[in-house]
Amino acid sequence: MQDKEEERSLINVEKKLNSDGFTQDFNVCDGRLQTMDTESKKSYAPEEVTIVDFYRFEGESDPDDMSILYAIECADGVRGTISNSFGTYADAETDEFLKKVDDLGKNLTKAHK
Repeated sequence: MQDKEEERSLINVEKKLNSDGFTQDFNVCDGRLQTMDTESKKSYAPEEVTIVDFYRFEGESDPDDMSILYAIECADGVRGTISNSFGTYADAETDEFLKKVDDLGKNLTKAHK
């Protein structure tokens, strides 16, 4: 049995989400969520995106070194993840996009189990 610390590592959560079908990596560019897959590049407006779940991680040596991993589902069924730093180190464009998504939905359902 894994200890709680190991279970909550970013790598292990990403593996679990990947096995649950969250296989795309996303980034935010020009106010839209984009797949990082160069072959089938897609982009989405905030209203086409749902935050299914999110996980916070603190840095081992510095509590200010915190990041958040979001499990995302798009209107066309594409599922994946995007991460962002928390607080002063956050990417402003990613942070702004995810706030719009959260404000639109307020539906953090954990339906991927």
